[in-house]
Amino acid sequence: MAKNPPKALRADAERNRRHLLETAQQVFAAEGLGVPIDEVARRAGLGIGTLYRHFPTKEALFEAILVDRMERMTARGEELADAKDAGEALFTMLETIAAESAVKKDFVHALGGAIAAKKTFDAAKQRFRAALDTLVERAQRAKAVRADVSSTDVMALLHGVLSASAASPEARKRHLAIIFDGLRVTAARETKTPRHRRS
Repeated sequence: MAKNPPKALRADAERNRRHLLETAQQVFAAEGLGVPIDEVARRAGLGIGTLYRHFPTKEALFEAILVDRMERMTARGEELADAKDAGEALFTMLETIAAESAVKKDFVHALGGAIAAKKTFDAAKQRFRAALDTLVERAQRAKAVRADVSSTDVMALLHGVLSASAASPEARKRHLAIIFDGLRVTAARETKTPRHRRS
């Protein structure tokens, strides 16, 4: 007996899952995380049973959104790892994260630990941080970024900027520029010698 019908069903199921994820992201971004899960299914034009088959709880749906977003950011980071200008590659990645997070604040909140991590989410977070580590290290080897910062430092600074300037794109752009200037290697930093402690 031919197996094409089951394959078609699996393809339909994956399309439904993707459609639910995209709809949920739009709904949560526009109206907040308090929107009932049943409403997500209604907006997607799918039955509640279909939604629960893919995402049995609202937490599962939100986790899937975060994992999907981090995987996209990770893919972007891995793509930038081959860029010729290692410093600009890092700054482009940070601008990408900021642009994504300006509208969908849950992304940076999750990276900062505000969401309890499950195994799938934690694995995606680790892949994302590995991609960011690579960009930071490449920029440091190229002497484009100061050597005394880590990806943890970078994400803490980025999280602070987004929290402080979420309502103002102009403020966010200005704050990012200040961070980037602080991360760059300058002649003054290269020649600066440590201060001696007073005896």
